[in-house]
Amino acid sequence: MSASTSIYDQCLAAYFETNDAASADDSSLEATLARQQYLLKCISESNAESINTFFLVYASSLVFFMQAGFAMLCAGSVQKKNVQNTMLKNLLDACGAAIGFYSVGYAFAYGGSEDCFKTGCEKTFIGLSNFFLSGVVNHIFWLFQFAFAATSATIVAGTLAERCQMRAYMCYS
Repeated sequence: MSASTSIYDQCLAAYFETNDAASADDSSLEATLARQQYLLKCISESNAESINTFFLVYASSLVFFMQAGFAMLCAGSVQKKNVQNTMLKNLLDACGAAIGFYSVGYAFAYGGSEDCFKTGCEKTFIGLSNFFLSGVVNHIFWLFQFAFAATSATIVAGTLAERCQMRAYMCYS
């Protein structure tokens, strides 16, 4: 099958293949019910994966919008002359978190943990693979974790508002 066909189409094609092969051998009610159960199971697994993906994207957007909320909170807590500085810090937090989490953050947090779940190997303190998302299959999970990393970096912007210079904040953040 081509990569552009949906999982539903693949399930349906597999159903008709088994239906054609089984119809020549057995046309009993039990065989028909078994083929129907296979089709329902295949489609429900497809739907479960789609629902999980949607939920992760939706939750990621909610967490990332927390960053905008923290920016508004910071802007309301500082003097009028420092609002632009605070908003720039929040924007740079999101950009820096994206670059940092893409390049090394995800690898440090999750690099090599997939193999340990399957083979039972001993985990290391810091990940040793998946730098720059090489070998990562589930990019939606990366997005979800990135949203948390970026939002947690923004919380620091609120605590340091009007308390340090921009250079010192960039070094810390």
